[in-house]
Amino acid sequence: MRLRLSLVAIVLCLSHVSSAVAIPRHESSPDDQAHPRQAYGKIAPKVMIINMFYDESKIWHDSLPVLGKGSLLEKNITLGGLHPLHPHVHCTASGAVCQATLGEAEINAAASMAALVLGADAQAVFDYGRTYFLVSGIAGVNPKLGTLGSVALARFAVQAALQYELDARDMPENFSTGYLAYGTDAPGRPPTSFYGTEVMEVNEALRDAAFSLARGGSGSGSGSGGGSDYVGLADDDNAASYRAKYELATGPQGTHHANVYAAATAPPSVLRCDSVTSDNYYSGPLLSEAFENTTQAWTGQAAVTYCMTAQEDSAVLQVLLRAHLARRADFGRAIVMRAGSNFDRPPPSMTPFEHLRLLGQNGYQLALNNTWNAGSRIVAGILSDWDGVYGPGIPPANYVGDVFGSLGGTPTFGPGSVFGGRGAAADGSTYVGGAEGGAGKRALIGGGSGGGG
Repeated sequence: MRLRLSLVAIVLCLSHVSSAVAIPRHESSPDDQAHPRQAYGKIAPKVMIINMFYDESKIWHDSLPVLGKGSLLEKNITLGGLHPLHPHVHCTASGAVCQATLGEAEINAAASMAALVLGADAQAVFDYGRTYFLVSGIAGVNPKLGTLGSVALARFAVQAALQYELDARDMPENFSTGYLAYGTDAPGRPPTSFYGTEVMEVNEALRDAAFSLARGGSGSGSGSGGGSDYVGLADDDNAASYRAKYELATGPQGTHHANVYAAATAPPSVLRCDSVTSDNYYSGPLLSEAFENTTQAWTGQAAVTYCMTAQEDSAVLQVLLRAHLARRADFGRAIVMRAGSNFDRPPPSMTPFEHLRLLGQNGYQLALNNTWNAGSRIVAGILSDWDGVYGPGIPPANYVGDVFGSLGGTPTFGPGSVFGGRGAAADGSTYVGGAEGGAGKRALIGGGSGGGG
């Protein structure tokens, strides 16, 4: 989770967390003993809930019985390669719903997710052929599009920090940020050299169905545009007090913009907007605007769609893409859901440092509660309409996958398909070139050799 405060910061800023909490909590089965992998036979989950840390998982463990679907602690399976603090996958007695905790930030998420879907232990015990993977976590929220407690379903996950970086004190005077994409010589331009993970696009039709379910609808996914709904989400007076500070919205250069942060002052809502992945825990209008602009430039969208920022989404989706290529999972069944626990930039009345470290935003528990409030409706909808809709699957009408076209088709962003539209073959035979843009990120625009990582 990218914009969840560190536990030290939570102790300082969030009154609902005990000062005795100093290290991440270990997640275990009730008797601290998981069962052997062979004890249950092959399990084919209908939904796999993906959390990043203990509190995100605890709300699912505590609340799932309310749905009448059983307890996630009925089956507790140890898999080699999962996070040392979260070594078990938890499932209901039927195996219809399972849950795994990956650990925070990109490396933990990628390593644990790979063990969960590609590892030998996982292959022996799980069949993910028709499993929906629901990322359920908290995040930083863009006050232009959402507020504390808002829940967003993403179409794009953008690895926005995968760029050159200049210290802002060293950047040219005409630069708006020290971030510029690989192969470019100014901010705000799409990269010309690619790693493949810059943009991940999920099944938009499934995203829309999940959006409808989260709002209490039928899951038809009908309608267009951003859309929002307040039904079924928690709110509280403390969060309302903090979001009221955004009523006088001022831009990063000090120019007044009427109602630019109007969404921040509203009650929590369910949204359709996108996620930035960055291990950097940033705060303030300059960095937030930079990654907002990066998302828009890299995805080629006309409007601002960046609303949540976390540390894991791109990593989770890239592993699912690899699992799809290995015929272990269906990338078209990935759902990315985040709830805003804190704003990515301060209100006009305070500095970024005050906002980040000194003043509690009161959104942490509210966001956790709303991952359940929205996510439980998604899970219940998938289970109740399994035979008619979700078992067969919802075919995507949009491109799905990475910037390389690894799953087939041609992305509308990045270099286009480097596999000739056919997707990546196991032996590499469909690669036609074009992934690295010549000399790649190390090339200077004017020629010569570059430096850096």
